[in-house]
Amino acid sequence: MDPRLARNTPRISTPPQPPPPPPPTGSNLEVKPIGELDGANGQEATSPDSRGSLKLKFCTVCASNQNRSMEAHLRLALASYPVISFGTGSLVRLPGPSITQPNVYPFNVTSYEQIHSELLSKDPRLYRHNGVLSMIERNRAVKFGPERWQDWAIGKPRLERYKSDRGSKGFEGGVADIVITCEERCWDAVVDNLLERGSPLNRPVHIINVDIRDNHEEALVGGRAILDLADSLNAVASEEREKGDVTGWMNGTGEGRQSFDHRVPEILAEWQERWPQMPALWTLGWF
Repeated sequence: MDPRLARNTPRISTPPQPPPPPPPTGSNLEVKPIGELDGANGQEATSPDSRGSLKLKFCTVCASNQNRSMEAHLRLALASYPVISFGTGSLVRLPGPSITQPNVYPFNVTSYEQIHSELLSKDPRLYRHNGVLSMIERNRAVKFGPERWQDWAIGKPRLERYKSDRGSKGFEGGVADIVITCEERCWDAVVDNLLERGSPLNRPVHIINVDIRDNHEEALVGGRAILDLADSLNAVASEEREKGDVTGWMNGTGEGRQSFDHRVPEILAEWQERWPQMPALWTLGWF
């Protein structure tokens, strides 16, 4: 069956589970925010690390590229994975003084530094108390600002402008192996957008949703879960690449790559047993 027709095929899914436990004590993000943090309301296929081993390239996605995708982005970057991150919303939305007064910013042109300065000037006590300032401080140490998935020019080199972003090394070619979303509506947006693009590069990409509630504590747990999944995927990818043609693998084709593609649902099922509180979805898409 052509995976490009994935929207017409059953999804691999798991039933809802109880929410994950709180993070270990001592976290510097202990207070739950007002509202949702992400604004959910509204050259190679792979890269070797310094030892020459395989490193899959990851893309993390949430609604506003603020909380869940950025926690996962940081975790993956610290583990030396090439990684980028995006939001799928029309605008970046952050909690404001009330649920009807969010702070709203445009994607792609607003820096995390700008957001931090504005919130600090508005009400530093509120935004420090609800954890938003701490979150933005983390984000500005990772990359310039929130980016929108729908505006991503897939396959376009990510060079000088992104050189200082964490996880940018190895992602110069602008193509991911694995896209991990943090909410089902974001997964839907990514899958639909790829279908609309029409697969101009004819490259396979695995799209996985790890359902994470939009608050600081569960973003921390979700970040650990996503890193565990990345490690599992990368281990199998390395194993399969050794069996087949390396050039074909790097072009998104070849026997080794196809074998890895077929094993991804099995890897995800094993991961789900370790993280039953994180309902998951999967499909194979095309860039």
